[in-house]
Amino acid sequence: MARPEPRLVKGFRDIFAGDVALKREMIDAVRQVYERYGYIPLETPAVEYVDVLGKFLPEAERPDAGIFSFRNPDLGAKASANDPDLWLALRYDLTAPLARVAAQYVELPKPFRRYQIGTVWRYEKPGPGRFREFMQFDFDAVGTPRMAADAEVCCVICDAMEALGFGRSDYIVKVNDRKIMQGVLEVCGADAEKSLAVLRAIDKLDRLGEEGVIDLLGPGRKDESGDKMEGAGLSKDQINVVLRYLRSGFTERDKVIAELEQLVGQTPTGATGVAELRQIDEYLTALGYQDDRVSIDPTVIRGLAYYTGPVFEGVITKPIKDEEGNTRQFGSVYGGGRYDDLVERFTGVKVPATGASIGVDRMLEALKLVREPASTATAHVLVVVVEQARMTWYLEMAQKLRNAGLNAEVFLGEGGMGKQVKYADKVGIPYALIAGGDEFARNVVQIKDMAAGAAASAKVASRDEWRKGQPAQREIPIADVVAELQQLTKSR
Repeated sequence: MARPEPRLVKGFRDIFAGDVALKREMIDAVRQVYERYGYIPLETPAVEYVDVLGKFLPEAERPDAGIFSFRNPDLGAKASANDPDLWLALRYDLTAPLARVAAQYVELPKPFRRYQIGTVWRYEKPGPGRFREFMQFDFDAVGTPRMAADAEVCCVICDAMEALGFGRSDYIVKVNDRKIMQGVLEVCGADAEKSLAVLRAIDKLDRLGEEGVIDLLGPGRKDESGDKMEGAGLSKDQINVVLRYLRSGFTERDKVIAELEQLVGQTPTGATGVAELRQIDEYLTALGYQDDRVSIDPTVIRGLAYYTGPVFEGVITKPIKDEEGNTRQFGSVYGGGRYDDLVERFTGVKVPATGASIGVDRMLEALKLVREPASTATAHVLVVVVEQARMTWYLEMAQKLRNAGLNAEVFLGEGGMGKQVKYADKVGIPYALIAGGDEFARNVVQIKDMAAGAAASAKVASRDEWRKGQPAQREIPIADVVAELQQLTKSR
């Protein structure tokens, strides 16, 4: 029989203990912020009906484009091709399932404020930092049209960023409003086809710069490969309107709002957007979230398929050095907005909603570049097996530590003390408990602080050498071991 080759499916990856530990720490910090604002947890299935997920996957017109879908095995081979239950799919985000929950469980209190963390899947072309399986961590308020909810989204993003260790000058939350963008299009007189081309051109500002956007707003341009990128076909006067809009940001919120009002305030849609931003600004100012944390940025374009009002982006502004030592801007790690039409497609009734999501895996990559590597260990203590004949004692000691609330691991591999110490160093276990014949005779144990003694312990060749002049090692009566280790782990 041929042996299978161990290999990963394209676009998927294995995640090891260091990243798992850092991700858990990150999730715990963000979850505490969400719960501080009263959001409650929700879990939904990984599999949904394709028609329930809908066609809201970004840049995909068909619900079966860009997602992992498969036939419903419960229906059998003779199922009608028109049966809405025929096709199932792995969820591609957490918002579409939330819309289904809001429509299905009408008894839920409104507003329904939930947070959810979960894995999502997208059948897209993988690339550096881009995978087909990744994690999202959303918080949303369904059933509230008030701009106070949108202002609160900004506050939550700010608090989450600071809970993760980013200072006030290390991040910014950018806010825009889709109604204002629509007002710009109305001022330009752009039809529906041109409107989408204009929005896509604006979305490329960071990558192409202003000149590149001007080309895309007009006749078009050639991309890096030499292929022609079709433009929106706007006139010079229309392009100037869009440029005035794009240049209205990067200053105090009230000044940006005033500029936008002059530009689109005469259009009904634009005037509504200006009023929404002004109310958000009022709430943020009252709560102490000033321009250094939340700014209004007309260049923020998100979710062309479903956002209907304010949109948000949380951006890391702190320059970060990558693995090669090159300084770069990391960019967006949070995204969201108001989506008042998403539940309506189920019920025919407009249900206002707003929220945002942190890109868990993207944030994890950022944290890895600004923090020390996380320990891969879950144990506080490694019980070193000095004498195999006393294995029962080592097991019993580890159990006493566990019963006292400490995580303890007995070394169950092969090798002497030097190898065991190196193992503790490698996986990041903070303390080693050592007891052999001499210690048992005197009713004591040795406790080794692994962090303080890392350099010395890596060179240990024998037990005698281990015990010579080790300042990170202390001798403790066996009766005091539990209390001593509790105190040591508490003080770390």
